[in-house]
Amino acid sequence: MTEPVKGRIHSTENFGTVDGPGVRFIVFTQGCKMRCEFCHNPDTWKIGGGREVTTDEVIEEALKYRGYWGEEGGITVSGGEPLLQLDFLTDLFKKAKALGIHTTIDTCGRPFTYEEPFFSKFNELMKYTDMLLFDIKHIDNEGHKKLTMNPNDSILEMAKYLSEINKPVWIRHVLVPQRTDYDEFLVRLDAFIKTLNNVDKVEVLPYHTMGIFKWEDLGLDYPLKGIEPPTSERVENAKKLLHVDDYQGYLTHQSKN
Repeated sequence: MTEPVKGRIHSTENFGTVDGPGVRFIVFTQGCKMRCEFCHNPDTWKIGGGREVTTDEVIEEALKYRGYWGEEGGITVSGGEPLLQLDFLTDLFKKAKALGIHTTIDTCGRPFTYEEPFFSKFNELMKYTDMLLFDIKHIDNEGHKKLTMNPNDSILEMAKYLSEINKPVWIRHVLVPQRTDYDEFLVRLDAFIKTLNNVDKVEVLPYHTMGIFKWEDLGLDYPLKGIEPPTSERVENAKKLLHVDDYQGYLTHQSKN
């Protein structure tokens, strides 16, 4: 008898409306190697934490809410960082697709590499993945290191590869005053996005401070203390510089294929 495929998750959300098309069942995986200064889920960082579940258990729980998904909804796996658990994610999505469920990954892309065995496993996962919510934290490598304690080279490589295989993505960018909210960086990010042929949507996510209490509960010093969320004017400026209105969404991409 085949052993069930297991993964470690932090939590689930039954009625997500901002994590992909339609209404989504969201699985937050446990474990992340990024250390984003604005992270509102630092409790998902610890690798090996959370609770262990089988893919069958996740599918069973998700199906309870299928009636709310409509034609566009489905399952989104977020984090933490989902790509740290490729075997779990692939088995989950393979079972989801067998049931006709739309699948989405929310990732920062940092684990990506062309090295084996990751690359082969990643390509297998892509067979069962309908789209990705792709977070580009900072277009400037040095700025990315300051913001996340990690370089962005593998992230940009993954973005280029997803474009090569024409896998639909929504680009997400958190607008953080004194970090990413500079016209120079936004113009550079816009230029990079324009080199990709698979982007259906670009989202500007205003930085917020709602996760500070989690840092405090974990005994961590919050690195952006004193930095307020961006003004509505700066958010609109970012949307303009990133040409968000030029992107029409997932269904438009589907109609072109």
